[in-house]
Amino acid sequence: MAVALVLGASGAIGRFLLPRLVAAGDDVLALSRVARGSSSPRLHWLHGDLEQSLPALPALDVLYSCGPLDAFARWYARAPVRAARVVAIGSMSIDSKQASADPHERDLATRLHEAEGTLAATARARGAACTVLRPTLVYGAGVDRSLTPLVRRAQRWRVFPRVAGARGLRQPVHADDLAAACVAVASRPRCADRTYALGGGERLPFATMLERVRTSLPFRTVPVPMPLPLLRATIALARVAGSARLSPALVDRLGSDLVADDGPARADFGYAPRPFRPDAACWHDVVPFSGD
Repeated sequence: MAVALVLGASGAIGRFLLPRLVAAGDDVLALSRVARGSSSPRLHWLHGDLEQSLPALPALDVLYSCGPLDAFARWYARAPVRAARVVAIGSMSIDSKQASADPHERDLATRLHEAEGTLAATARARGAACTVLRPTLVYGAGVDRSLTPLVRRAQRWRVFPRVAGARGLRQPVHADDLAAACVAVASRPRCADRTYALGGGERLPFATMLERVRTSLPFRTVPVPMPLPLLRATIALARVAGSARLSPALVDRLGSDLVADDGPARADFGYAPRPFRPDAACWHDVVPFSGD
C-alpha cells in the first residue's frame, strides 16, 4: 500500500486520479480549497491552499501535482515534504506559447520553464524521482477553459461557431487518460527524471474538433460560420470589454499544428489515449470523488 498526496485533487485530472488510486489500495491524501468529506477509509481530504501552510504531512511514497505547475514548484521548494516519487502535470504551452505575440502568453511559457527547472532541482536535492507530463488541450470533466465554455455558451444561446479556415491540427486529451498516465509513470523507474508530451489518441483539424463538440451536445444548436477576421474582431471586442481569457494570439495559432509527440510515452509506459469522440457527459462538471 502506497501513501499518496494529490494536489489539485478537485481539478479535471485529480477527479479521475483519486478513484484510480483508491481502487489500487493506496492511502490517499487529497488537497482542496473547499472542505470536503469522504466515505472511504482510504481517502482523506485536506482543507488548505498551497499559498498557505498545510497540515503536517506524513512521509509520502508518491506526490501528485495536478494543478498549476508554477504554484506547485514554489510550494515544493519551500515545504518540508518528503516523497520518493513526484509526478507533476505541466503543459504543452511551454512550447506553443513561447513565441506568442501576446506578452501574457509568453510570460506563461517562461513561468512554466522556470517551474520545471525549480521542480527538477528540488527533487534532485531531496533524492526524489520526478516526472513531468505536458498535456495538450484537456477535456472530459466539464471544468476546462477551452471547450467547455463553448458548450456553456451554446447551451445558453443555441448557436455554435463554425470557424472556417481553422486547419491547424489539435490533439485533445481526456482527463482520465492523463490520470491513468500519472499512475503508470509513478510505478515505472524508467520514467524517473523524464518529461513526456501527452496528447489524445487522434489528431484532427481545429474546425473538425469543434464540429465533434457540437454534435456531442444533447440539445440542438445552429452552426454559425465565423471567418477568421470576424473571430479576431470578436476577441478584440471581448478584450475591450474586460475579458482577459481570450487572446488575439489564439487566432494566429488556428493555422498551426499543436500536437504532441507521444511516442516516448507509448514506449515507456504504454500510453494509449482514446480518440476524440466526446459525449454530453464530457461537458458536465464531474463531482470530486468522495470514495463512494
